[in-house]
Amino acid sequence: MSTQSSTAPKVVVMHGDQTGEELLQEALRMADEAVLGFPLEFEHFDLSLEHRRATKNQVVHEAGEAMLASGLGLKAATITPEISGDVGSPNALLREALHAEVILRTGRRIPNVLPVGGVHAPIAVARMARGDAYGAKEWREEKDGDEIAYRTSAILRSTCRAVAEFAFQYAQNNEATVFGGPKYTVSPVYEGMFKEELDAAAERYPDVKYRPLLIDATLALLLQAEGQALVIPALNRDGDLLSDLILQMFGSIAGSESLVLGFDESGSTLEVVMAEAPHGTAPALEGKDIANPMAMILALASLLQYVKTKKAGKASRAISEAVFEAIHEGHATTDLGGHMSTTAFTDEVMQRTKNKLEVWSSLA
Repeated sequence: MSTQSSTAPKVVVMHGDQTGEELLQEALRMADEAVLGFPLEFEHFDLSLEHRRATKNQVVHEAGEAMLASGLGLKAATITPEISGDVGSPNALLREALHAEVILRTGRRIPNVLPVGGVHAPIAVARMARGDAYGAKEWREEKDGDEIAYRTSAILRSTCRAVAEFAFQYAQNNEATVFGGPKYTVSPVYEGMFKEELDAAAERYPDVKYRPLLIDATLALLLQAEGQALVIPALNRDGDLLSDLILQMFGSIAGSESLVLGFDESGSTLEVVMAEAPHGTAPALEGKDIANPMAMILALASLLQYVKTKKAGKASRAISEAVFEAIHEGHATTDLGGHMSTTAFTDEVMQRTKNKLEVWSSLA
């Protein structure tokens, strides 16, 4: 536990595995009071694979409860074991604990990085946080000498409604088009329910441009977008695939943060935000001081947007601007064509952030 003042906003910090933990430490260096200009209180939980196994996932449940109390969480990338019957995915457990409905990932231009197909306006994926193919019941049976695999998945209308509402709100706030949708022609009952909620949200937001498309057409037309900002509402599995594709279209999966959003029962009031990097633990990069900390730093910046103080809002903006300005001036890690180490890039962003906040303070 932190020794900082109890009046400081509390952030639940979830430690992870391999390079995921190393990059979390870089974000925590950015979160120091000397950089931000105000204190944060941290409550730490060890979500490494070893500790999750030792506690039989109890530590994951405790972290979820702590986030529900504080409303804010910052999570490192963690290992999900492939062995059946093991501790499984902590992300799935946390999303259930937070009653999370939406995962938001936004692809955006990275300076000096040429995107695929000339895309330049931001493309956000608003994805279901629970249900669908994840957590589905699966089994196999043998019949007539062959083996048949089955899966029973489920989505809730309340989740469909929450994702649809969020997608249109986000599009309205960012002057974007709600673009794409589920394959409701093939699955009129299952995926059709999501389409019904999207159409209903479109009626509630008549000023938001709405271009409903099947998922395959969405993928085909992404490279033919007319330059407008897009918000793509998606099922859990579709959104998982889409977000990785879109982030890479802009140059790197390390170029954006991932936000898990939990709402109240009405689906309209945001109650908890968990910020993380969308990439994995990158074991091949562990201990080499070469991994790109950009996504974890941007995760911290995005989380600060939900801290209800003016200083936090300014710090959020300062960090984001510092990241992209540093890259624009050639201060980048090797994956983005630069020569900086992990820690050197963080140092650069820290100094730029402090400079910005000092200048803004004098102007104010």
